[in-house]
Amino acid sequence: MNVHETKLILAVLKAAYPASFRNLTPNSVDANSVVSLWAEMFSGDEYAVVGAAVKSLISSRTVGFSPTIGEVREKITELTNPDRLTPFEAWRLVMRAASNSGYHAQEEYDKLPPLVQKALRGPETLREYAMMDAEQLNTVVASNFRKSFEIMCKREETAAMLPEDVKTMIGSLSDKLAWIGD
Repeated sequence: MNVHETKLILAVLKAAYPASFRNLTPNSVDANSVVSLWAEMFSGDEYAVVGAAVKSLISSRTVGFSPTIGEVREKITELTNPDRLTPFEAWRLVMRAASNSGYHAQEEYDKLPPLVQKALRGPETLREYAMMDAEQLNTVVASNFRKSFEIMCKREETAAMLPEDVKTMIGSLSDKLAWIGD
């Protein structure tokens, strides 16, 4: 999203929440700072997606002040990932895969969504689940998996909400740290 599109988004927010923008006058230092910050925070996002998130928030919020950048980013994540699995749905997929993983763990693992695979950490986990006592699997293991899956989803959502330049910087730092560790 560019500066012009950012101004259009902020104009919509100003129309919906006039009290939040009451003290901002056009071309003031504060107004320019707000535009610059919003433009920077959404520079990697498409105008239509940000607009849809803002409209969705306007139509569903009951508070009388403008949504924050974080709320808009959260809504973007929600709108762009409508098929996100719940921890219970993910566990059902794991149970189904585990039921055929005594001899076919790799094939079953490969069929799972990437985030479920990441939570399992490998096909050998499915093989272990296939050999486990059903009661233990459906209580302790299920609970632990759902908790770790939920944490992993939250971590992924938080990472997805970061602006592109921050993601690039983190990637660069990760590459440097990996190089140092070698």
